[in-house]
Amino acid sequence: MQVGVNIGYWEPYAMVDVTRVPYCMVNMGIELGSTNPMNVAGQSTSRIGENSNGAFYHAHWYKYPMIYWLQILQSVACMALDNFDVAYLTEFDPFWDDDELSFILNPEAALFGNPIAQLACVGESVITTTGRALPLDALFWCMGSQGSAYPLTGNTSYRDTPIQAATLIGERLNYKLHRQGIVWESLGTDGAICYQHPMPILPKSRYRYQLSNVEADANNCYPYGTATAIWESGHDNPVTGDNFGFVKWRKRNCVFL
Repeated sequence: MQVGVNIGYWEPYAMVDVTRVPYCMVNMGIELGSTNPMNVAGQSTSRIGENSNGAFYHAHWYKYPMIYWLQILQSVACMALDNFDVAYLTEFDPFWDDDELSFILNPEAALFGNPIAQLACVGESVITTTGRALPLDALFWCMGSQGSAYPLTGNTSYRDTPIQAATLIGERLNYKLHRQGIVWESLGTDGAICYQHPMPILPKSRYRYQLSNVEADANNCYPYGTATAIWESGHDNPVTGDNFGFVKWRKRNCVFL
């Protein structure tokens, strides 16, 4: 039991790198210097043909406890008592570059690999891009304008723009960490607000993204599924390649003591 006031707020929770270069830590501004172009799983990161519309990206997940650093909330129950840390590197994940192997983590993907299921994503794209509503958690296989949430890998068969593809990969990594029980969630409902718990299906409505690198978009924060076409102009630097950084915001519910 916890005694206090039930509150909810948006917090900058994590940072994500999305990159075509293995071990390129975009948000940290460094490269770890690996000369091996192969992944741990033994497949090349450049295996997608030049004539393909798809691409393959690596991603890195950082813990980013900004609320705790700034001491905005003087409540142990509401603050994540963590330090900045590189929590996940997909270069060490054999599931990340193999769609067939990742089927172990997301077998339900077989149900949504058809045009009818994907057409349902159009409605979510419209409501998130126009600002009429948050993403629809019931459409868990959709990432709105970014495309399909499946497979939970770094492969994307369709790349409208580099930022669109990078946004999708960042959202997929969040989903993947939820599925693996690495990222836990809080809810504002009775009985659930006092503790965080695993949630294998990503609650999209509780997350927003904000571009931090290379050309940051510090003034705006968007719900998952929002079309990047409305904001990406001027934020892509072709000289640096397809390397981007994001700040992930999440809705946090807790009991303020």
